Amino acid sequence: MATVIVTLKIMPSSPEEDLDSIKLAASGMIAEFGGTIGKVELEPIAFGLKAVVFMFAMNESIGDTEQLEAKVAAIQGVNSVQVTDVRRAVG
Repeated sequence: MATVIVTLKIMPSSPEEDLDSIKLAASGMIAEFGGTIGKVELEPIAFGLKAVVFMFAMNESIGDTEQLEAKVAAIQGVNSVQVTDVRRAVG
């Protein structure tokens, strides 16, 4: 099976949320799910609100990311979780 690159966008509940704790918790969940994190960015949204965006690689045989999304959404301070991109890795 192929490797896929997944982009996961995590929106905090408010600009005051501790993004470091959200990143730490989500990183552990992604690793437990079978993903290898390649990049983590903070994406400015509006009025001081920033989203945490993970790009990670995973084996396509794992299937969809719905279970991971549900776990990450349960992190305290997270408002929503969305997979914004999935691509097959070439090479």
